[in-house]
Amino acid sequence: MPNVLVVDDDPKLLKMLQRTLVYEGLNVLTANNGLEALPLVENQHPDLIIVDWMMPKMDGISFINRLRDAEDKTMVLMLTARDAIENRVEGLESGADDYLVKPFAPAELVARVHAMLRRVESKPENQKVSYADVTLDPTMHEAQRDGIDLTLTVTEFNLLHLLLRHPRQVLERRQILSDVWGYDFGGDDNVLEIYIGYLRKKLEADGKPRLIQTVRGIGYVLREE
Repeated sequence: MPNVLVVDDDPKLLKMLQRTLVYEGLNVLTANNGLEALPLVENQHPDLIIVDWMMPKMDGISFINRLRDAEDKTMVLMLTARDAIENRVEGLESGADDYLVKPFAPAELVARVHAMLRRVESKPENQKVSYADVTLDPTMHEAQRDGIDLTLTVTEFNLLHLLLRHPRQVLERRQILSDVWGYDFGGDDNVLEIYIGYLRKKLEADGKPRLIQTVRGIGYVLREE
């Protein structure tokens, strides 16, 4: 039974989320803020964390930063009432894997949770893949460019893995969202553009040439310029 940690300072929302997820057959841990959640992450090792952005003592952004600084790669779904694109970018840049804007329907939350858990539980092809000077080993969860290790989140790793399995092949945005995020984003592909940006920044460190090319109106392709 997957363990889901829910972190929110609103007791009514916390209770609703707990009840909804328990009904879905999940084991639910709860905390009222990031400080309370940190020891639960360390001791209980949840499969997925749902965290609110605005909380006292330690907010969601600070909490996620602490996780990523400790190289904890647990998948995180951020809840936020901030729906401007710059707010979504900030949430994802903190290390969140997905976001859900309040108010939301419980059914949408459940769909996102199940999709993210499928990504955690899925076992990608174990065969090493490579293109140009980039290599990726799914078994060891390691990726390198020109022999230098790349530090990637789970989502970044899965996105790079998909691209490396289809070099020189144009992948449509909808296909990438379905394969990497596990569900239909309903046309909101800002999260994909943000993560492509993350990967490019890491792959192109120290002036390395671009490999992920944009195909306007369609999607992306892994191809040498």
